[in-house]
Amino acid sequence: MNAIAEKLSEKKILVADGSWGWQLTVHGLPVGQLGETWNLENPAAVQAVAQGYVDAGADIILTNSFQGSTFKLASCGLEDQTEVVNRVAAELSLQAAAGQALVAASIGPTGEFMQPLGLVSEDEMVACFARQVAGFAEAGVDAILIETMTDLGEARAALQAVRDGFDGPAIVSMTFDKGPAGYATMMGVKPEQAAAELQEAGADIVGSNCGAGIVNIIEVIAQLSPATDLPVWAKPNAGMPELIKGETVFRETPEEMASHFEELVDAGASIIGGCCGTSPDHIAALVAERDRLVG
Repeated sequence: MNAIAEKLSEKKILVADGSWGWQLTVHGLPVGQLGETWNLENPAAVQAVAQGYVDAGADIILTNSFQGSTFKLASCGLEDQTEVVNRVAAELSLQAAAGQALVAASIGPTGEFMQPLGLVSEDEMVACFARQVAGFAEAGVDAILIETMTDLGEARAALQAVRDGFDGPAIVSMTFDKGPAGYATMMGVKPEQAAAELQEAGADIVGSNCGAGIVNIIEVIAQLSPATDLPVWAKPNAGMPELIKGETVFRETPEEMASHFEELVDAGASIIGGCCGTSPDHIAALVAERDRLVG
């Protein structure tokens, strides 16, 4: 039994951490700078984000590696240090976790399209993700999270890289938007399709993150969870973003998010955290609600 399965068996419902990119800006990351550069330039700030979520009581924290692919790091000249950037990201979270929380290393989309829509072959995409996985595996993370995916092909390529280079559990989380035909990713993937195909591809946990607030994520998970018998991951935003005086604002308070926690559990989620706009305060509120539910 892997570490997440053991903790789920013990606690029944787990709470994951909240936003990373958002919190890095709170700690002073300049607008437009790739957050992963701070793994090397300002590790204390990165570790402080992780520590905030550990102190809030999160059972699982992520790593500052969402944009740690070679494709993304090339924008700031760090592509040759891909393994190092991702290894340090993992080490910083592991140091903050200090055995109090599990660490799931984050892999986000590359921003590139795979053939035939784009220029990147499946082999090239797998190789790109394999460099992140190598850094995570060297550091010794508990799990790897493939998140905010919209293309099943890219998600499967990342999952293949994890399966080839890592012995622990793989979580795959897609992002769905609500349109006239219901929920789907920007590539047209429905929640139930994603769950079934990702389970078939070898994921250990499937779910959804970003895209919308907790009310919408409840609807997504209600469609996704019946299509799989795997644990289900859910990380909603703190509501929908609004542009106020040139600044992006998320209005959903910790109390508002926590008030819907039980509905999200009833929809099928067993690991719940926050995405864009969430903070340690949001996670602390979710932890309190989880503790109330499970006793």
